Amino acid sequence: MQMTETQFSAIKQQLKKLVAVPDGFYAKKYAGIDIDAIQDKSDFEKLPFTEKADLREAYPLGLAAVPAEKIVRIHSSSGTTGTPVIVPYTKKDVEDWAIQFARCYEYAGVTPADRVQITPGYGLWTAGIGFQAGCERLGAMAIPMGPGNTEKQLQFMMDMETTVFTATASYALLIAEEVERRGIGDKIKLKKLITGSERAGEKIRERIISSLGVEYYDIYGLTEVYGPGIGINCQHGHGMHVWSDYVYLEIVNPETGELVEDGEWGEIVLTTLQKEGAPLIRFRTHDLSRIIPGECACGHNEHPRLDTLTGRSDDMMKIHGVNVFPAHIEEILQEFPELSSEYQIRISHLDGRDTMRVYIEAPGTLDWAQTATAVAMRAKSKIGFTPLVKIVELGFLPRSEKKTKRVFDERE
Repeated sequence: MQMTETQFSAIKQQLKKLVAVPDGFYAKKYAGIDIDAIQDKSDFEKLPFTEKADLREAYPLGLAAVPAEKIVRIHSSSGTTGTPVIVPYTKKDVEDWAIQFARCYEYAGVTPADRVQITPGYGLWTAGIGFQAGCERLGAMAIPMGPGNTEKQLQFMMDMETTVFTATASYALLIAEEVERRGIGDKIKLKKLITGSERAGEKIRERIISSLGVEYYDIYGLTEVYGPGIGINCQHGHGMHVWSDYVYLEIVNPETGELVEDGEWGEIVLTTLQKEGAPLIRFRTHDLSRIIPGECACGHNEHPRLDTLTGRSDDMMKIHGVNVFPAHIEEILQEFPELSSEYQIRISHLDGRDTMRVYIEAPGTLDWAQTATAVAMRAKSKIGFTPLVKIVELGFLPRSEKKTKRVFDERE
């Protein structure tokens, strides 16, 4: 990944500001580092990573790089365990985020004539308010529903003639299943779906597209770096363009921290270029992807493209000495078109050994025992051991209005 002179200049300015903040987060982290000695990309790459644990230790407002009177809003990461990460925003940060989000809508082909139904959560979570701010800046009609109340969501979708639906992939799937179950596909006007906050396997995406008849767009972002809206896939091809005027992108080997070549898979590392309230330098996101080399048909090659996320480095499950990711199971399911997209993994420790159970939904017309055996054999060839596979009826596994938890590690 190349670093432009504009990006390097912005990073250098950020670094000088950050180390000058009295008792600031980076003033402490970079104590003893000569910022003036950073003269090029290779020097920058010697700076230590910023980890999420660092941000938790800065609770509540230790990340702030501006005086408290310049902070106009705070958001918090959506994690449910540990000390939360509080991210302060200045007025400019809020405006910049809306600019980026409006750009996302534009890349997806959304226009002021569209009606955008917003179902991600509001409040401390960054999602809902980001989708709304970008929509309003673009000039489209925002329908700020927030999460849940599926009955009302479907009613508004029909009555308001919603053309763009924004949601987590899990909730989009739930909505797609309800539209099918109720037979109301001819009563909705949806054209586009924009999902974020969680990765979705290809089988889930195909299921949603088939049911709703929409163009599917992946939006990227995380609370620590503005929120969703720092990138999206365009109408012309695969991969999410990441706004190079707001963030600098690196991909590193998650185990060694070494940079990998464009096209190779690794962990996304982000550096903010314009953020004021809580700038981040070399922040390890734990999201796994790769930079797609080559040019995009849309012509916006100044904004590098990330491939569809395969998961998170901290999603890894170690079983029988083998590293397994949920994406491995999704890839196996993709080979069995007769199966549903919905699955659940449970890991337990029984009789002195680890056991992995995989529950998969399928229609009752299948031979469940034969199908389970076939999936287990395919899993053994792919991941190196045989899980216990159980086929369950369609709708048996829980659906979510937010993110669906698919992995349950029951080991102590």
